[in-house]
Parts: sequence; C-alpha cells; structure tokens
Amino acid sequence: MTTLVLARHYVRQTFRVKAALVFGALQPVLFLVLFGPLFARSGVGSWEVLVPGLLVQLGLLSAGMSGFGIVFDQKFGVLERLRVTPASRMSLLLGRVAKDVLVLLVQAVALVGLGYAFGLRAPLPGVLLGLALLLLLAAALAALSYAVALSLNQEMFAPLMSTVLVPLILLSGALLPMSLAPGWLDVLSRLTPFRYVVDGLRALFAGHYTAPDALLGAGVAALFAVAGIAAATRRFHHENA
Repeated sequence: MTTLVLARHYVRQTFRVKAALVFGALQPVLFLVLFGPLFARSGVGSWEVLVPGLLVQLGLLSAGMSGFGIVFDQKFGVLERLRVTPASRMSLLLGRVAKDVLVLLVQAVALVGLGYAFGLRAPLPGVLLGLALLLLLAAALAALSYAVALSLNQEMFAPLMSTVLVPLILLSGALLPMSLAPGWLDVLSRLTPFRYVVDGLRALFAGHYTAPDALLGAGVAALFAVAGIAAATRRFHHENA
C-alpha cells in the first residue's frame, strides 16, 4: 500500500512537467525519424529490427538516468526526511521504480505508435510481450540507477552515467545488428544483458514468441530485474540505516 501511495506521488510530480517526458524520449525518436528511413532502405534490416533496438535505447536513457532525481532529493534533504517515516526501505525504492516503469511505458507506446506510422508491421501480441519485457529491463535499470546515485558524489552521477550508457547502447546492437560486428565486438556485446534483451524484443516483434532469442531475452531481463532491485534495496538500507 505504501508503495502505491509513493508511486502515485512520484507519478503526479513527473507528469506535471510533460516536457520532461518528451525530452526523455527525444533521442530515440530522432533516430526513428532521421535514421530509420535510411536503415530500412539500406537492406541491413527492417523497422521490426530497428524499433525494438530503439526501445532498449529508450530504456537505457530513460530508466538508466532515473537516479538523477534522487540526487536532488539528497541535496535538498528529502531523503533525510523520508528516513524518519514508517515507510519501509523497500517501499521507498519500489515507489520510485514503479513511477519510472510507468513513464517508460508511456514513452515506449508513443515510440511504437510512431514506428507504425513509418512502416512498422509487428503483430500486436508481439508488441505487447515486447513491452512487458522492456518494463522488466526498466525496473532493473531504474533500481540500479538509484543505487549508483546513492553510492557516488552528487556531482559525479550525471557525467558518469552519460559516459557509461553510450557504449552500452552501442554494444546492445540497438542501432545495428551485432551479427554485422567483428568477432571481438560480438563477444564483448554478449557480456552485457542488453544484447539479449534486444534480440528477444526483435524475435517478439517478428512474431516468434517461443524462439530461443525471445525466451533467453525474457530470462535475462527477469534475472537482471531481480539482481538490480536486490542490489538497490541493500543500498537503500545502508543509506538509511
């Protein structure tokens, strides 16, 4: 119950500034509009290949930067005041994560809708399953982002995360399939969970619901979510001990 109350509070806060939702999804939208037509005509892949990759890019940029909000809460003493409330540390974390998942869902639906306008023809069940997979990834990313923000000097979070997220996007194969990569780069990409989520999303958008890539992507995303929330919960307990 406390988690829902906190989630509603954070959602209201976030949706008051609607421009932030737009700018949070701006980079993947620009790739869709400006890079998508070239990608689809190049023969490298189709919209069903590009859009899932852009969804993972959106997840990394949106949920991955969620910790920026808690940096301000630390700076202005909000976390200090929350520490003395009866709310559990798990609720304090999950309320924030639930908000970030909802924000990403709104942005992802808008991106998929725009993709259909450009030529995406993925089956609806595949899109819905793909969004569910993406939300698992978002929960893990948001939780880890908060854990990192609580572990770093306040001024270090934004530059560090911005630097880390760019290679993760490239290694995931979000923009170009990693099958085109040289062997060493392909191996490197397999060391990140995002490669498997991208491949899983692409399988679902192609209608291959029980394909190995789809099942592996779902399994990796679920494990990543459990590990991310567990790590962030430990960090929240330590911060508020």
